[in-house]
Amino acid sequence: MSALIEARAEPLDLAPITAPFAPSLLRFITCGSVDDGKSTLIGRLLYDSNVVLEDQLSALERDSRKFGTQGENLDFALLVDGLSAEREQGITIDVAYRYFATSARAFIVADTPGHEQYTRNMATGASTAELAVILVDARKGILAQTRRHSFIVSMLGVRHVIVAINKMDLVGFSRVRFEEIVADYRKVAATLGFASVTCIPISARDGDNVAARSTRTDWYDGPVLLSHLESIDTTPPEARQTSFRMPVQWVNRPSPDFRGYAGTVASGTIGEGDEITVLPNGRRSRVARIVTGDGDIPLGSAGQALTLTLEDEIDISRGDVIVSSGDSLMATRLFAARLLWMVDQPLAPGADYILKLATSDVRARISSIRHAIDIHSFAPHDAKALAMNEIGLVAIGLDGALPLADYRDDRTFGGFILIDRISHATVAIGFVDLRVDAAFVAPAVEAKGAGARLRALAGKPGSRARAQLWQKVSWRIASSALLGLLVARFTGSSLLGVTVGVADAALRPLLSLLHGCLWDRFGKPGVDLNEGGAGI
Repeated sequence: MSALIEARAEPLDLAPITAPFAPSLLRFITCGSVDDGKSTLIGRLLYDSNVVLEDQLSALERDSRKFGTQGENLDFALLVDGLSAEREQGITIDVAYRYFATSARAFIVADTPGHEQYTRNMATGASTAELAVILVDARKGILAQTRRHSFIVSMLGVRHVIVAINKMDLVGFSRVRFEEIVADYRKVAATLGFASVTCIPISARDGDNVAARSTRTDWYDGPVLLSHLESIDTTPPEARQTSFRMPVQWVNRPSPDFRGYAGTVASGTIGEGDEITVLPNGRRSRVARIVTGDGDIPLGSAGQALTLTLEDEIDISRGDVIVSSGDSLMATRLFAARLLWMVDQPLAPGADYILKLATSDVRARISSIRHAIDIHSFAPHDAKALAMNEIGLVAIGLDGALPLADYRDDRTFGGFILIDRISHATVAIGFVDLRVDAAFVAPAVEAKGAGARLRALAGKPGSRARAQLWQKVSWRIASSALLGLLVARFTGSSLLGVTVGVADAALRPLLSLLHGCLWDRFGKPGVDLNEGGAGI
């Protein structure tokens, strides 16, 4: 093992980590099933890129003897797996991010777990990736988790995939086996909409086709993994969103003479004097100043943290969105979304959660489930609930209107998480799908007895909404009358029974209104005083 460290090869002209910043940055993930060699591959990339310092190599040698699974060889996975549980079990549990650079490019790679139990961690790592390296064990071929991870990266908007068919040394570098797996994966990817799929035979442990071409795969004439990562262009053909959009994170008021609205620009540019619209209220104004930590600037652009002051006094608070006037972003309370369910307790229609999108938090109710996805065929099928790691299309109703965009067009205003109101655990990640037919969303909400809220959401009164409102009022009157009768029956006082019934009928709407006001003011979950629930 020591000899291996001393005789360390210099396969390519690679820049050390202290080199000047590379011309471009690529964010990618490694994913796939359990024991496919994801951590080993990243460790090998780090090693071959000359970013592992000598003291780290010495520590790697010691750790390989203690925890390693490669006998007398270096266990490159230990460069990435840092948790004691990961080292003891030889698996990846949490997402590990690593930086390395070559003379051509800089990289941020996320090593994600393969266990189905930790699918949520894999989705977290994929959320910022531009490319996915999906590993496949040459002995096992395409597995269920390979399919699941492929579907998730597709759903998250990753459009470029490298299929690294690993452990080719264990199948004798068989060309036939490689081509079988390539054909199987292309069937998997056929409906996922990837812009490119590149399959490479590798041995992560030995370095075959990782940073240097292997002599043991003379039948393979495709790219080497590292050179392909250096050269691939992941820039979308067209910018997804060019108009100015900025979620308000904080109302900046250091003195009575200054009121600004701070946030990070999600897309587009903004200049002094530009006309803007505030969502969801739709009020318009013009930008008076653009303030940063370094002083005023004439123009703000995507990625910058800044504070805007406006020419007019407008009621703006955290969670509102400032956009260019004429922007297509619309505020809505009803929409369809694709969910990845991430906890043991299944999702069932009618459940209430907190939906967090950009800087907004609002109560949400899952109104219905249209279908779930069969992870083996990617075909939709009817479902009454979503189990852990299942993916489905659902209808969602909100307590307050939110500016939403289709996730395929805008990740900032199209991606969200659902949070349990009691435990505050993240239960799902979601992707807004505005291309789903409206017939799925509205009837699903009507079926849940939304009553007067449906009329408000529709934006105009109608006979159906009036009938539902009357039904709700009638039910409240009947329940209050029943309560009064029960009190009169057990106390023997008709007057007390009438008093209790009238008080119940009068106070319940007031308590419900008070609860709604408290929710809007503080944005925190509380006891629902309205038996119909606060969501849709």
